[in-house]
Amino acid sequence: MGKVSLVLTVFFEEPFWVGVFEKTEGGKLSVSKVVFGAEPKDGELFGYFQQHYKELRFSPAVATVATKTISNPKRVQREARKQTSAKGISTRSQQAIKLQQEENKLIRKTKSREQKEAEKEKQFELRQHKKTEKHKGH
Repeated sequence: MGKVSLVLTVFFEEPFWVGVFEKTEGGKLSVSKVVFGAEPKDGELFGYFQQHYKELRFSPAVATVATKTISNPKRVQREARKQTSAKGISTRSQQAIKLQQEENKLIRKTKSREQKEAEKEKQFELRQHKKTEKHKGH
């Protein structure tokens, strides 16, 4: 079984705090976006992760380059500082989120189209029924 890496990036996107879960598994990147209300604390983030991880809807997988792990503690600290100072999310994550949005958009369109057709059919049946009711008396 391959290595699975999960990274949570939290940033402020007017007017809410947004969390982006980036899951890298087998050279593929999947992303899930979560909107928090107020600024979440570390404990709240950990609790959210524990309670709602199974409910997260990850985007379709996008190919990505696997990164090697760094063992030097000072370098790890430098990398952590650099990541916390950086703003926003990665470009690949944005692409994955866009893919997920496009999928959701197609699903919404098909559902609304089906609802409209069902409503038209219902109206047609109602008109036909009224038409036959008018002619029953004569």
